[in-house]
Amino acid sequence: MNWGVIMSKRDYYEVLGISKDATQDDIKKAYRNLARKLHPDVNKDDPNSQEKFIEAKEAYDVLSNSEKRAQYDRFGHAGPQGQGFGGFGGFDGADFAGGFGDIFDMFFGGGGSGRPGNRTRRGSDLRYDLSITFKEAMTGKEVELKIPKQEVCKECDGTGAASKDDIETCSVCGGSGQEETMQNTPFGRIVNRRVCSSCHGQGKKIKKVCPDCKGQGKIRKTKAIKINIPAGVDTGAKIRVASEGEIGENGGQTGDLFIFITVKPHDFFERNGDDIYCEIPITFAQAALGDEIEVPTIDGKVRIKIPEGTQTGKLFRVKGKGAPRLRGYGSGDQFVKTTVVTPTKLTSKQKDLLKEFVDIGGEETYSQSKSIFQRFKDAFK
Repeated sequence: MNWGVIMSKRDYYEVLGISKDATQDDIKKAYRNLARKLHPDVNKDDPNSQEKFIEAKEAYDVLSNSEKRAQYDRFGHAGPQGQGFGGFGGFDGADFAGGFGDIFDMFFGGGGSGRPGNRTRRGSDLRYDLSITFKEAMTGKEVELKIPKQEVCKECDGTGAASKDDIETCSVCGGSGQEETMQNTPFGRIVNRRVCSSCHGQGKKIKKVCPDCKGQGKIRKTKAIKINIPAGVDTGAKIRVASEGEIGENGGQTGDLFIFITVKPHDFFERNGDDIYCEIPITFAQAALGDEIEVPTIDGKVRIKIPEGTQTGKLFRVKGKGAPRLRGYGSGDQFVKTTVVTPTKLTSKQKDLLKEFVDIGGEETYSQSKSIFQRFKDAFK
């Protein structure tokens, strides 16, 4: 029987709900949305869902192929020589041997291979928040972390059964993990595959479960993992430890462990990128006369020279005494900010000496101070 004579086909663009100037991305997106909506396993309330799904698939097969689309735009459903596009052809069992389940999986993540309950799945990633001191961040450190995670049950080797004899093939699906139903439609015979309701896609049933893992095939334990924290890490750094996450399903790849670093603030040092800043108090005499002082760094103490007349806020650079560079060679620098400390408790003799100092300075000292304050006032006029 010639179904093309009896049934009038809808326009392919109308079927997918797109315009004739739609891009390939538009076509694919429209079909994915329709496939989700019309798939018989999802839209069980609509008795015509299979026919609509087939119609959408045929439209997609034509419009997603640039050559077939050009022919369709020119000649319509008839094709250039009246042979049509074939689409799903007669749509018998051979044309659709994979069933709706395989097509649905192909578009939405299953891959269409293997039993549905036995498909491999990657394990989940794990996160561990680690807080370290400023010094540990500068020098690096080896730490041992206690990570609670799932591991393959050693008692049953991951089978979930008390013994090998307790594993039997599912009698409902015969070990395929799928139940099949066949339906004759105007387009041919459709094979519809669903996950087996008895074994839930595993293809097997366990008579007696493993007492250790209770049939799960995996057990949660705390694992000790040694991690090297590189020198120079800062808050926000993330360290990936491959294959130390949760185990995968059915032999799937193990997830990863991600360590998120937080560096505790230091009482004396502050960090800005690869550079370190600190503030050193000096006396009035040291600032006025100059001196050589000791300054702490992450590597120990160094001596820096304070020149005569140093003012509060002066920055001194100590090269190479900053944080180690994670990406590159060497280290940043350390910057030392001086703060001149004004004495608060003076003896009578000290006061007399300071007064004498002012008297000796006379107009020159006063004029210099006046000049500083005058420049300040001028800047804010």
